[in-house]
Amino acid sequence: MPDLTFQNIAQISSDVRRQEITFAHLADELIDHICCDVEQEMQRGLNFAEAYRKVNEKMGERRLKEIQEETLYAVDNKYRKMKNTMKISGIAGTVLLGFAALFKIMHWPGAGIMMALGGLSLAFIFMPSTLVVLWKESHSNRRLFLYISAFFAAMLFIMGTVFKIQHWPGAGRIMLLATLTAVVCFIPSMLMSRLREQKNAQKKIIYILGAAGVVFYVLGVFLKIQHWPGSAMLIWAGLVAIFFIVFPWYTFVTFREEKNISSKFLFMVIGSLAIVIPSALISMNLQRSYEAGFYLQVNEQQALFSYLYNHNRYILDNNRDSLSASLFKQADIETNEIIKLVDEIQAKMIAEADGKPGTPAVITRQIIETQYGPQIQFTELRNPFQPVPFNDLLQSGCASRIKLDKALKDYAGYLSSLSKGDDSIKIERLLYPAVYFPPVGILDKSASLMTMLHETLLLRNGILTAEAVACKAVLRHNNK
Repeated sequence: MPDLTFQNIAQISSDVRRQEITFAHLADELIDHICCDVEQEMQRGLNFAEAYRKVNEKMGERRLKEIQEETLYAVDNKYRKMKNTMKISGIAGTVLLGFAALFKIMHWPGAGIMMALGGLSLAFIFMPSTLVVLWKESHSNRRLFLYISAFFAAMLFIMGTVFKIQHWPGAGRIMLLATLTAVVCFIPSMLMSRLREQKNAQKKIIYILGAAGVVFYVLGVFLKIQHWPGSAMLIWAGLVAIFFIVFPWYTFVTFREEKNISSKFLFMVIGSLAIVIPSALISMNLQRSYEAGFYLQVNEQQALFSYLYNHNRYILDNNRDSLSASLFKQADIETNEIIKLVDEIQAKMIAEADGKPGTPAVITRQIIETQYGPQIQFTELRNPFQPVPFNDLLQSGCASRIKLDKALKDYAGYLSSLSKGDDSIKIERLLYPAVYFPPVGILDKSASLMTMLHETLLLRNGILTAEAVACKAVLRHNNK
């Protein structure tokens, strides 16, 4: 019977222990069992390399880990309970999220409760139990940071997603923490783990490029969800690195080394689809909701402005010979002045958003002149989700906001002097700045250009409505 050399036994022992077989005496028994199988194959005329490869193919890549897991499950009561908890919470959380998504799409009641329960189950039961199970199975101090970073990244991502879908406060910050944990901790630690285990120099380069592509992609998706600039460039960089460099190169190297398609390759293909499909859906959903939803709202506000403008012009034209003509004319002048101020702020916000830092863009197609004054062409905006204009031009305390607040206060005082009682109260409410620009605690500093343009459109309509209320109050007073 052919005997294994000390070098052969050392190679088998190294390969077994590299799979983190930590259960007492189990590693020695597995090494002894594999050595016996290899010697049996060598009896049939195979050399050690061929015999060892055949034994490995017969066992499969995960068989040794499965044996350890089965042993732990049989003898360790805490491990058994934790693994059952992991399975039950994982299935329950996934099912709840699946039904929550269905109910959300169909607009049925109960979606929010199921979404919250599913997210909590996965984040605070499934993820901690998975962390404990992984530690029990490996006891690897080198991988402990990898497991902990994966746990926090996944937990924060699940909770951030739930908060985002439910429109709860703090979603952006949770998603930011999840992204930073994944990019700064989890992906680098995963890369270091793979580099330690890999001996092929080409595959090490592939892993580094793949990690960089995933980092770019994750950052791009986060920026896309938050409507921050730069998302498209990062997503493109990540997808190009993954699908035009890493995937073809890895496939070439793998097929050159292996005769059969392994489960790793199949999982890599499935994982690639898991990257492409969500990114496409996110882009489609954001584009569709943005164009069909937000564009419709702001265009309706501009249409309402045209109606109110014509309505007020009708009052003015039909009372040119009345005793109140001078009052109406002065009110119209005051109204035009404050609307002009709002229009100037809108133009500055668009120029700042579409330009470079410190260099505002030149307004060309973004705003056109109409018979009702400047009108924004929202489809021509280059950076509709840029948050900088709000910080510089409409945030409480900045110079233009102070000027606007004072102008609104003076204008409200002038119109209130033309009316009395309930009409005066209506005018003050219509022209109260906090109605359109809530305090920073409610409307945070990341408010986008589109959001603030919508608010300023509402303010313009409020100004015309206040003017109409004052003019009607004057007419009622004169007709008495």
